Amino acid sequence: MAAANPKDVFSFSTFDPSKFSESFRDFAEKGAAQSKEAFAKMKAAAEEASKTVETTVQSAQAGSVELGLKAIDALRANADMSLSHMEALLGVKSVAELVELQTSFIRKQAEVTVEQAKAMQEAAKKVAETVAKPGKEAVEKVVSGFKTA
Repeated sequence: MAAANPKDVFSFSTFDPSKFSESFRDFAEKGAAQSKEAFAKMKAAAEEASKTVETTVQSAQAGSVELGLKAIDALRANADMSLSHMEALLGVKSVAELVELQTSFIRKQAEVTVEQAKAMQEAAKKVAETVAKPGKEAVEKVVSGFKTA
């Protein structure tokens, strides 16, 4: 068996530094371009997410104000009905009239309460849909982006 020539072991004749630097430069340039592209996409996604959150918060704030105003209206109506009922009770002349007045008040109060609950439920549903809309649209946009990619 022939022994390897020591000069061949340390020979760099197959190593060409100019080719290595060109390939390294190409690799670095491609990496930099991909990094810039990824950063631009990430920046655009972050800006879009920020807009979505801002829109959602504004919708939630407006919705909570609307619900608060409806609640105040309901409380005001209930207080007015109760005060009117109290005034009517002060003019009662018999037990039969008291029972009739009280029964009528309870029936009307129940009807008003049901209507107020329906109005609050509809308003809450509308607010929930409005608040969820920007997020839903953002998700649909992202999903459609994945489908095309």
